[in-house]
Amino acid sequence: MANFGELSGVKQLGVLIGGAALVTAALYFTVFKSQRDANAAAQQKLEAKLKENAELESYRPRLKEIEQQLVTLKQQMDIEKRIVPDEKEVDGFMRMVDAEANKAGIELRRYTSKPMAQKEFYSEVPFEVELDGPYYSMLNFFDRVSKLDRIINVSNLLVATVRKPGDAKAKHTYQYAPNESVVVTCTATTFFSHDQQAAPTPTKPGARPGSVKR
Repeated sequence: MANFGELSGVKQLGVLIGGAALVTAALYFTVFKSQRDANAAAQQKLEAKLKENAELESYRPRLKEIEQQLVTLKQQMDIEKRIVPDEKEVDGFMRMVDAEANKAGIELRRYTSKPMAQKEFYSEVPFEVELDGPYYSMLNFFDRVSKLDRIINVSNLLVATVRKPGDAKAKHTYQYAPNESVVVTCTATTFFSHDQQAAPTPTKPGARPGSVKR
Protein backbone atom coordinates (compact mmCIF):
# COMPACT_ATOMS: atom_id res chain seq x y z
CA MET A 1 0.00 0.00 0.00
CA ALA A 2 1.38 3.39 -0.96
CA ASN A 3 2.18 5.96 1.67
CA PHE A 4 0.17 9.14 1.83
CA GLY A 5 3.19 11.09 0.52
CA GLU A 6 3.43 8.85 -2.52
CA LEU A 7 -0.15 9.59 -3.59
CA SER A 8 -0.90 12.12 -6.22
CA GLY A 9 -2.24 15.51 -5.19
CA VAL A 10 -5.79 14.62 -6.19
CA LYS A 11 -5.75 11.41 -4.17
CA GLN A 12 -4.29 13.19 -1.14
CA LEU A 13 -7.07 15.74 -1.34
CA GLY A 14 -9.65 12.96 -1.57
CA VAL A 15 -8.20 11.23 1.51
CA LEU A 16 -8.31 14.49 3.48
CA ILE A 17 -11.88 15.18 2.45
CA GLY A 18 -12.91 11.61 3.33
CA GLY A 19 -11.22 11.82 6.74
CA ALA A 20 -12.87 15.13 7.45
CA ALA A 21 -16.23 13.64 6.49
CA LEU A 22 -15.71 10.71 8.86
CA VAL A 23 -14.73 13.03 11.74
CA THR A 24 -17.73 15.26 11.03
CA ALA A 25 -20.08 12.29 10.96
CA ALA A 26 -18.65 10.97 14.22
CA LEU A 27 -19.08 14.37 15.89
CA TYR A 28 -22.62 14.70 14.46
CA PHE A 29 -23.78 11.41 15.94
CA THR A 30 -22.02 11.90 19.32
CA VAL A 31 -21.25 15.34 20.69
CA PHE A 32 -23.44 17.43 18.36
CA LYS A 33 -26.46 15.10 18.67
CA SER A 34 -26.29 15.18 22.49
CA GLN A 35 -26.08 18.96 22.42
CA ARG A 36 -28.96 19.15 19.94
CA ASP A 37 -31.13 16.91 22.11
CA ALA A 38 -30.32 19.02 25.17
CA ASN A 39 -31.20 22.19 23.27
CA ALA A 40 -34.49 20.66 22.12
CA ALA A 41 -35.39 19.69 25.71
CA ALA A 42 -34.50 23.17 26.94
CA GLN A 43 -36.63 24.69 24.19
CA GLN A 44 -39.60 22.57 25.22
CA LYS A 45 -39.22 23.67 28.83
CA LEU A 46 -38.97 27.28 27.73
CA GLU A 47 -42.09 27.02 25.59
CA ALA A 48 -43.99 25.36 28.45
CA LYS A 49 -42.91 28.11 30.87
CA LEU A 50 -43.87 30.83 28.38
CA LYS A 51 -47.28 29.21 27.96
CA GLU A 52 -47.72 29.03 31.74
CA ASN A 53 -46.70 32.67 32.12
CA ALA A 54 -49.17 33.66 29.40
CA GLU A 55 -51.98 31.84 31.22
CA LEU A 56 -51.08 33.48 34.52
CA GLU A 57 -50.81 36.87 32.85
CA SER A 58 -54.54 36.77 32.17
CA TYR A 59 -55.11 36.89 35.97
CA ARG A 60 -53.02 40.03 36.48
CA PRO A 61 -55.97 42.44 36.03
CA ARG A 62 -57.92 40.40 38.61
CA LEU A 63 -55.08 40.22 41.15
CA LYS A 64 -56.58 42.81 43.51
CA GLU A 65 -59.99 41.17 43.23
CA ILE A 66 -58.50 37.75 44.06
CA GLU A 67 -56.59 39.17 47.03
CA GLN A 68 -59.80 40.76 48.32
CA GLN A 69 -61.62 37.44 47.93
CA LEU A 70 -58.91 35.74 49.99
CA VAL A 71 -59.28 38.37 52.72
CA THR A 72 -63.06 37.89 52.71
CA LEU A 73 -62.73 34.10 52.92
CA LYS A 74 -60.33 34.42 55.87
CA GLN A 75 -62.79 36.71 57.64
CA GLN A 76 -65.58 34.20 57.03
CA MET A 77 -63.42 31.40 58.44
CA ASP A 78 -62.69 33.48 61.54
CA ILE A 79 -66.42 34.10 62.02
CA GLU A 80 -67.20 30.39 61.58
CA LYS A 81 -64.56 29.51 64.18
CA ARG A 82 -66.23 31.86 66.65
CA ILE A 83 -69.65 30.36 65.91
CA VAL A 84 -68.50 26.72 65.95
CA PRO A 85 -64.90 26.49 67.24
CA ASP A 86 -62.70 23.69 65.98
CA GLU A 87 -61.34 22.97 69.46
CA LYS A 88 -63.20 21.98 72.58
CA GLU A 89 -62.45 25.10 74.63
CA VAL A 90 -64.73 24.19 77.50
CA ASP A 91 -63.13 26.69 79.87
CA GLY A 92 -63.62 29.44 77.30
CA PHE A 93 -67.29 28.48 76.92
CA MET A 94 -67.79 28.63 80.69
CA ARG A 95 -66.06 31.97 81.01
CA MET A 96 -68.22 33.36 78.19
CA VAL A 97 -71.48 32.28 79.84
CA ASP A 98 -70.25 33.41 83.25
CA ALA A 99 -69.43 36.86 81.87
CA GLU A 100 -72.96 37.23 80.49
CA ALA A 101 -74.38 36.20 83.88
CA ASN A 102 -72.30 38.90 85.57
CA LYS A 103 -73.49 41.52 83.09
CA ALA A 104 -77.12 40.51 83.57
CA GLY A 105 -76.80 40.57 87.37
CA ILE A 106 -77.62 36.94 88.13
CA GLU A 107 -75.83 34.20 90.03
CA LEU A 108 -74.47 31.22 88.07
CA ARG A 109 -74.09 28.51 90.68
CA ARG A 110 -73.25 25.27 88.92
CA TYR A 111 -72.09 23.56 85.71
CA THR A 112 -72.48 19.79 85.39
CA SER A 113 -71.20 18.12 82.23
CA LYS A 114 -73.48 15.72 80.36
CA PRO A 115 -72.58 13.08 77.72
CA MET A 116 -71.25 14.54 74.49
CA ALA A 117 -73.10 13.67 71.26
CA GLN A 118 -71.08 13.07 68.09
CA LYS A 119 -72.77 14.15 64.85
CA GLU A 120 -71.50 13.83 61.29
CA PHE A 121 -69.86 17.26 61.07
CA TYR A 122 -69.88 18.53 64.65
CA SER A 123 -70.09 17.54 68.31
CA GLU A 124 -72.69 18.65 70.86
CA VAL A 125 -71.33 19.35 74.33
CA PRO A 126 -74.14 19.89 76.86
CA PHE A 127 -73.94 21.21 80.43
CA GLU A 128 -76.61 21.36 83.09
CA VAL A 129 -76.57 24.89 84.52
CA GLU A 130 -78.11 26.29 87.69
CA LEU A 131 -78.81 30.01 88.12
CA ASP A 132 -80.76 32.37 90.34
CA GLY A 133 -81.55 36.07 90.38
CA PRO A 134 -84.28 38.65 89.72
CA TYR A 135 -86.82 37.57 87.13
CA TYR A 136 -86.13 40.32 84.58
CA SER A 137 -82.39 39.95 85.05
CA MET A 138 -82.82 36.28 84.20
CA LEU A 139 -84.65 37.23 81.01
CA ASN A 140 -81.82 39.64 80.20
CA PHE A 141 -79.27 36.84 80.66
CA PHE A 142 -80.96 34.48 78.21
CA ASP A 143 -81.36 37.33 75.73
CA ARG A 144 -77.61 38.04 75.96
CA VAL A 145 -76.73 34.38 75.44
CA SER A 146 -78.95 34.21 72.35
CA LYS A 147 -77.00 37.10 70.79
CA LEU A 148 -73.51 35.66 71.29
CA ASP A 149 -71.45 34.84 68.19
CA ARG A 150 -70.97 31.33 69.46
CA ILE A 151 -73.97 29.04 69.08
CA ILE A 152 -75.42 28.05 72.46
CA ASN A 153 -78.73 26.21 72.64
CA VAL A 154 -80.77 26.33 75.87
CA SER A 155 -83.21 23.49 76.57
CA ASN A 156 -84.94 21.69 79.46
CA LEU A 157 -85.64 25.04 81.11
CA LEU A 158 -87.17 24.80 84.60
CA VAL A 159 -88.13 27.85 86.68
CA ALA A 160 -89.10 28.02 90.34
CA THR A 161 -89.29 30.62 93.10
CA VAL A 162 -86.42 31.03 95.53
CA ARG A 163 -88.77 29.73 98.22
CA LYS A 164 -89.13 26.38 96.47
CA PRO A 165 -85.94 25.86 94.37
CA GLY A 166 -86.58 22.13 94.34
CA ASP A 167 -89.38 22.70 91.83
CA ALA A 168 -86.66 23.59 89.31
CA LYS A 169 -84.62 20.52 90.40
CA ALA A 170 -81.93 22.75 91.89
CA LYS A 171 -79.20 20.69 93.56
CA HIS A 172 -78.57 23.14 96.40
CA THR A 173 -80.25 25.95 98.27
CA TYR A 174 -78.31 29.17 98.72
CA GLN A 175 -78.69 32.31 100.79
CA TYR A 176 -80.48 34.28 98.11
CA ALA A 177 -80.31 38.08 97.98
CA PRO A 178 -83.50 40.00 98.85
CA ASN A 179 -84.05 41.06 95.22
CA GLU A 180 -83.75 37.51 93.83
CA SER A 181 -87.02 35.89 92.88
CA VAL A 182 -86.38 32.89 90.61
CA VAL A 183 -84.20 29.80 90.43
CA VAL A 184 -83.53 28.29 87.00
CA THR A 185 -81.98 25.06 85.80
CA CYS A 186 -81.46 24.31 82.13
CA THR A 187 -79.22 22.50 79.66
CA ALA A 188 -76.80 24.77 77.80
CA THR A 189 -75.37 23.03 74.73
CA THR A 190 -72.40 24.34 72.79
CA PHE A 191 -71.00 22.97 69.54
CA PHE A 192 -67.56 22.15 68.16
CA SER A 193 -66.44 21.18 64.70
CA HIS A 194 -65.87 17.46 64.21
CA ASP A 195 -62.10 17.75 63.55
CA GLN A 196 -61.21 17.01 67.16
CA GLN A 197 -62.32 13.61 68.46
CA ALA A 198 -61.28 13.79 72.08
CA ALA A 199 -64.04 14.41 74.59
CA PRO A 200 -63.83 17.46 76.87
CA THR A 201 -62.59 17.05 80.40
CA PRO A 202 -65.69 16.44 82.55
CA THR A 203 -66.56 19.16 85.02
CA LYS A 204 -67.26 17.99 88.54
CA PRO A 205 -70.78 18.72 89.80
CA GLY A 206 -70.86 22.11 91.43
CA ALA A 207 -67.63 23.27 89.77
CA ARG A 208 -67.44 26.47 87.75
CA PRO A 209 -64.61 28.75 86.52
CA GLY A 210 -63.41 30.97 89.30
CA SER A 211 -64.96 31.13 92.73
CA VAL A 212 -68.67 30.44 93.25
CA LYS A 213 -70.61 33.64 93.79
CA ARG A 214 -72.68 33.93 96.91
